[in-house]
Amino acid sequence: MSGGNVQVRMKRHPQGMVSPGDFDIVEAALPTLAEGEALVRSRYLSLDPYMRPRMDPLRSYVEPLKLGELMPGAGVGEVVESREPALPRGAIVAGPLGWQTHGVVTRANARVLDPAMGPPSAALGVLGMTGVTAHYGLLKLADPKPGETVVVTAASGAVGSVAGQIAKIKGCRVIGIAGGADKCRYVVDELGFDACVDHRAPDFEQQLAQATPDYVDVLFENVGGPVFDAVLQRIADHARIALCGNISQYNTKEPYGVKGMRQLLMHRVAIHAFVIADHRDYWPTALADLSVWVREGRIRFKEDISVGLRSAPDAFIRMLTGRNFGKQLVQVE
Repeated sequence: MSGGNVQVRMKRHPQGMVSPGDFDIVEAALPTLAEGEALVRSRYLSLDPYMRPRMDPLRSYVEPLKLGELMPGAGVGEVVESREPALPRGAIVAGPLGWQTHGVVTRANARVLDPAMGPPSAALGVLGMTGVTAHYGLLKLADPKPGETVVVTAASGAVGSVAGQIAKIKGCRVIGIAGGADKCRYVVDELGFDACVDHRAPDFEQQLAQATPDYVDVLFENVGGPVFDAVLQRIADHARIALCGNISQYNTKEPYGVKGMRQLLMHRVAIHAFVIADHRDYWPTALADLSVWVREGRIRFKEDISVGLRSAPDAFIRMLTGRNFGKQLVQVE
């Protein structure tokens, strides 16, 4: 094949909030395939909060990015060249393509998409990592019972929106927390949550108390910081917390910490911290449920799509600052 491969690489480690200057956009040669590999032209790129901690030179569950490395991320695209029979030319696949126009995948790390399951972009959201994350954290770890009160932070986001809808399917009373009146209206009117509280409201804690008169049995936590502590003030005895994310703290130089340790102890709360990358064997279980619920209209989803690979840094910053609305994607070409 002729032509180049446009890539977005990390130029420097961010100092606090990510800025456009932390990235380089370069053109590289197309890779030469080895046996068992396929070259994919990317159509959609997923932008996710976990990418931000990887930009810090700190110990984590995966190696941090080095200067000049390609920004990581899942993508969906078309196989344009293949040396792997299971990934034939023309197939639409999802895999770890990274922030680039062309990526190399293998049978082990890519899946051929079934168009009957939904639009290709959904494989990066509700029918991909974010949906599986919601399913695993809520059902496998938090185990909500019918009639219990479930609170979901970042409720309009890619993971939170699915977690809350699954809780409703399981017969729970579901309260969302989101940033802004528009997002709260969407969470209630479109997603079917019982209520949603705006964490930017001056009387946020009072509204949260009114929305949780019987306290909080399950918390699906994506945000951290003061929002997390506010929910801990409403936590029930023997509550369960699925600790999925901490997005409010990813760009701060001085972490907030947790001030509600007393509530955790007094109410004998179980916290389940997890990373879905540790549970690849769970994906088929989750996707089997999610695909049915999406097809039946019991789970709805929203996508926020930025156009062009070069828009990825700005779209990433929008997501980290809560200015996106729905699953953040980039339409690469």
